[in-house]
Amino acid sequence: MEDIEDLLVGNGGVAPGFRLPLTSVGINPKKKPIQSNKQSFLQDPLQSIKIPGTQIIYIKTFGCSHNQSDSEYMAGQLSAYGYTLSDNSEEADLWLINTCTVKAPSQSAMDTLLSKGKSANKPLVVAGCVPQGSRNLKELDGVSIVGVQQIDRVVEVVEETLKGHEVRLLNRKTLPALDLPKVRKNKFVEILPINVGCLGACTYCKTKHARGHLGSYTVDGLVQRVKTVIGEGVREIWLSSEDTGAYGRDIGSNLPILLNAIVAELPSNGCCMLRVGMTNPPYILEHLKEIAQVLSHPCVYSFLHVPVQSGSNAVLSAMNREYTVEEFRTVVDTLTELVPGMQIATDIICGFPGETDDDFAQTVKLIKDYKLAQVHISQFYPRPGTPAARMKKVPSAVVKKRSRELTSVFESFTPYNGMEGQMERIWITDVASDGIHLVGHTKGYIQVLVDAPETLLGASAKVRITSVGRWSVFGEVIEILNPFKPETTSNRSNANSDKCSPNSSTLESCACSNEPGSCCSATQCSETAEGISAQITGKTSEDNHHGPRKRTHLVMKGSEKESTVPQQPNVNLVKPNTRQWNFVDKAIVACMFLSFLTATCLLLRLWSRKGVPS
Repeated sequence: MEDIEDLLVGNGGVAPGFRLPLTSVGINPKKKPIQSNKQSFLQDPLQSIKIPGTQIIYIKTFGCSHNQSDSEYMAGQLSAYGYTLSDNSEEADLWLINTCTVKAPSQSAMDTLLSKGKSANKPLVVAGCVPQGSRNLKELDGVSIVGVQQIDRVVEVVEETLKGHEVRLLNRKTLPALDLPKVRKNKFVEILPINVGCLGACTYCKTKHARGHLGSYTVDGLVQRVKTVIGEGVREIWLSSEDTGAYGRDIGSNLPILLNAIVAELPSNGCCMLRVGMTNPPYILEHLKEIAQVLSHPCVYSFLHVPVQSGSNAVLSAMNREYTVEEFRTVVDTLTELVPGMQIATDIICGFPGETDDDFAQTVKLIKDYKLAQVHISQFYPRPGTPAARMKKVPSAVVKKRSRELTSVFESFTPYNGMEGQMERIWITDVASDGIHLVGHTKGYIQVLVDAPETLLGASAKVRITSVGRWSVFGEVIEILNPFKPETTSNRSNANSDKCSPNSSTLESCACSNEPGSCCSATQCSETAEGISAQITGKTSEDNHHGPRKRTHLVMKGSEKESTVPQQPNVNLVKPNTRQWNFVDKAIVACMFLSFLTATCLLLRLWSRKGVPS
């Protein structure tokens, strides 16, 4: 099936933004089999009828934080249109599956879910990197597709799919807008994509086939988004992309320029933290000192994910990674030296084609030298269509052995020993999987579990480390620094009036101070959480933001996820499930009305005949 844009009837075009009628869009109507179960004819037909635009949608996301952000944007648009979002796949009228193509297991999980959905006769829409990079997969037959740069049209695809049509939107266009409606998985965390694609050409990577070449958002656009989400009560901003370090090289900018512009907008009381996303070594080598200065800022986590993939230059060359082991060491050594408490995470691929025992030994040595607290170890998976898939493979038994050996080495480290009894400031944004502890992170993004009420979510606190484990540490709350409190919208402008200075010495002695007399201990973050009453009653109030739009908050069915839905000025959204009727809707209502009049006339005619004596 071709892209929907290539299947317009005739050669004529349409005006930009004009919504194509059904007869002008290339679709594949699905033929529904005749039901043999006579019991279905006895059911009340009204019970199976749902008003268009109000059905239940189940969304499943695989992959990276960029994929998660895409899902949140798609969920926001569907919710704003009137659809109900649910975590229950069984009750859903349609499944939206956002996929990942990095590793074979994630794609296999997608295949399993698609098979389950088809068996349950669920209308299916597939988004993400798998269909974008491998559009001709047989597993995608009979399902609708949304491309990675077409997420702003997800409502159209869902509408047509629910009508029984198969549609595909895959052609790349301009980057999706950053101010689309959004339903966050965690209302305190904004995942902000700063660019799509990358400049590399790694021989094993399938993501480049899907996300394409580098495309960066403007600094002004990203800063505006940061202002907006801070006003919505977000406590962490994650900068996300396929390669953060490459940001801006296509638009005459760079990562340090963006980071300094964003930091200048963060509240000065340290209630909102910035986390810089994954970056490959080649594109930050020339900016190491500037990056170190930003990571040292009290409103920025002293944490960076820098994948090395192998400790052998021969393997890195075969991967076409465009850096050496020595350059990776330069990145780690420089940041560790210049940034107090710096934490670095990395990735390793075991068993890349051509990897010898000596190559693997060099990788083990690299990991032992640095004893990093976070190392993501994976076995090599050949991805179809990549150069590495055609290389001579290392025997699978050898790959598994190396993976187990490196994992054993990594798990022998005790990176958090010595923290017990220390005082740390943490930012609390989530509930642990045990349902008992809250999850916070230190300035170095070390996970701290605290036994505290959920009212502390969104707050910053001073804790004493009581015990340490291999993967996290446990703490006791000593003092709450920035409690999360709903405020009136009039206070929102005041909350943003005090912003971080990129080079402020006052901030360094204030926002992250562990001293009891720290000025932050007396400062409360005044960001708003307006919308609680709207979540309960469906009513909203006007909300002033940077820009001409007003926002209201919706709730996802079956969860407490937040949706920020743009509305036109001076419009209060009272019934979020209503929408404007199109021509087809009006025609249906008109036909129903005419049918009712005709039936009424016939009944009156019959009644009048009975009343006339023969």
